Amino acid sequence: MHGSRIPIWFFIGVLLLSYGVLIAGYGLSEVITGQLASVELKELHAPLWWGSTLLALGVFYTVKFRPGKKQ
Repeated sequence: MHGSRIPIWFFIGVLLLSYGVLIAGYGLSEVITGQLASVELKELHAPLWWGSTLLALGVFYTVKFRPGKKQ
């Protein structure tokens, strides 16, 4: 029973991964359609950058702390 614990970091990684997919997808759709939000510095594409960052962190935590991996 002790070996079947799932680390909390795995769930945090899944959460970051899902938020990253959603935010990066939104940012990518903004870039493709050309309908950028009416905010200052919109040419920097912040949703695309932050979504990609969350996606990378989510993949890192999910892979590093996946269940069944010896730590």
